[in-house]
Amino acid sequence: MKVLFVDDETDFLDIIIKRMKKRNIDASGVSDGEKAIERIEKDPCDVVVLDVKMPGFKSGIDILKDIKCRWPLIEVIMLTGHAMLDAARAGMESGAFDYMVKPADIDELYYKIKDAHQKKSLQESKIKGIENMMKEKV
Repeated sequence: MKVLFVDDETDFLDIIIKRMKKRNIDASGVSDGEKAIERIEKDPCDVVVLDVKMPGFKSGIDILKDIKCRWPLIEVIMLTGHAMLDAARAGMESGAFDYMVKPADIDELYYKIKDAHQKKSLQESKIKGIENMMKEKV
């Protein structure tokens, strides 16, 4: 399972990546949304953990929409501060798997990542099943 963390707080990124790697998750991180899109283009991932409040021209919600439009099977978990809960809920309406309030409990985040990956895997299995059925009919 490959997970991309997107957050402008580099100390948070370093800590969360180390903790996830200890849990055998292939984790990497970038500091803004544009870098996230570039990274996914070059090296696809299964789950993105995305901060709602991002520097640059695009918000976390904008990045979420870009990801879901281009790679609909990638699951996205939004991270937000208490003051940004409405934005996180908007993210859910835009296709986010779930959201968590910062500071996030590492174990809870880990289990949400696992659940998101499981959902992605089930969707991929369904698509492969449909593709196989279509091939058999031809």
